[in-house]
Amino acid sequence: MTDTSTATAASVPLAPQRLPLLGHALPLLRDPLAFIMSLSGYRTMVRVRLGPSSAVMICDPDLTRQVFLNDRVFDKGGPIYDRIREVIGDGLSTCSYTLHRRQRRLCQPSFHPARLPGYGAVFAQAAELKARSWRDGDVLDITQEMMTLTTRATMQTMFSGALPEETMRRALADTATIVSAFFRRMMTPALLRQVPTPQKRRYDRARKRLSDTIAQIIAERRADPTDHADLLSALVGAVDEESEDGRKQLSDGELADEALTFFLGGMETTAITLAWALHLLATDPDVQHRLQVETDNVLKGEKLDPAHLPSLGLAGRVVTETLRLYPPAWMMTRTVRQDAELGGVRLKAGSTLVLSPYLLHRRPDLYTEPDRFDPDRWLDAQPDRATYIPFGAGPRKCIGDQFALTEAILALTAIVARWELTPVGDKPFRPKVETSLSSRGLSLRLGERWAGGAESHGAHAEAPAPARPSTEPGVATCPVKHQER
Repeated sequence: MTDTSTATAASVPLAPQRLPLLGHALPLLRDPLAFIMSLSGYRTMVRVRLGPSSAVMICDPDLTRQVFLNDRVFDKGGPIYDRIREVIGDGLSTCSYTLHRRQRRLCQPSFHPARLPGYGAVFAQAAELKARSWRDGDVLDITQEMMTLTTRATMQTMFSGALPEETMRRALADTATIVSAFFRRMMTPALLRQVPTPQKRRYDRARKRLSDTIAQIIAERRADPTDHADLLSALVGAVDEESEDGRKQLSDGELADEALTFFLGGMETTAITLAWALHLLATDPDVQHRLQVETDNVLKGEKLDPAHLPSLGLAGRVVTETLRLYPPAWMMTRTVRQDAELGGVRLKAGSTLVLSPYLLHRRPDLYTEPDRFDPDRWLDAQPDRATYIPFGAGPRKCIGDQFALTEAILALTAIVARWELTPVGDKPFRPKVETSLSSRGLSLRLGERWAGGAESHGAHAEAPAPARPSTEPGVATCPVKHQER
């Protein structure tokens, strides 16, 4: 029997399905979610191989939390972040521990709670404009529609104005090209990643165009010192009084990295979360009807406003449950920066660790009927910080978590106020696994709830009692009050 006090990574069990030379790359590319869930029986950790490289998959929630909390030892790194750095450089979500604290201090003012109501007003307006643009009976590529919505909202909150239509369409297409390539590039050996295939050329062109767009916006903003009350103004004006090397503000290069980080994060992950939430509602008419009743009761014919957030309890639970079932960052990697011990196993410096919110969120010993969409599981349950980690945890927890939750809840409310959503066909829809759990290709059919839409919904509510306010434990619907500092 192994003495766990002296165990090494080599003593950690090796996952099945390994092939010579390729390791586990084939099952990871063929059906990554099935492969990840096949590892849930390993209660602490298991080894996986990608070609000649080995990584340790952490399967235990407490060990996962230890990794998140100790970012000095278990630093951002590994194949996922190596690929993302190709696009956004050393932005806040990808930079190493040595850079992180300074960048976090400089970025924090952009997400101060006082700014969230202003951002929320932009989100609400953008969502209502999008909802009004649809027609009864439309069959929508819902992910594309949500990407357009979140692109406009992100552009407005970041740059206090939308880009020209053609530039925005190009930015949207370039982002889709970049994101869809991340996972395959992560699984492809380094030498093969350099082969100039048509896919690589498309990826390189998209990456350059998006970087050039952001750089141009930053150059224009540097020439105009006016405070535009947007996220970029907060980044440009941020001062780090704790700086020990004299670098009290972000350089142009750092600004570009952070802007790309927040642009991609604010647009892509929120859009996917919304698409999954709408899909789940379309396949559960009872929850959808209850959410319509809540929306009618709360709005009462008024224009959607961030002030409504505390009363949108069910909408918050729907978003919370969607993030449990489909966490955008379904897999994360970390690099061990110095020899360390984790769970009784010695890990050498340079080792790669793999963490999976998707695996933890669907473990039957942690969640009752884990594959079932059940927003009411959060009525009286506080999400456990070790087992519910859609935004990560610890010092590297997503700085924009409340920004994203605010946008998702308001957008969901604006859409449900006007539209009944139904699936197209009866075939189950499976995620397209990339660096996020993409919903690309998901179609939904719209049915108008009544003539006049949200403006007249107060007269049509089948209202018993108003929904419980979002001060309920476990509900992610008081974003203005719960901003992480």
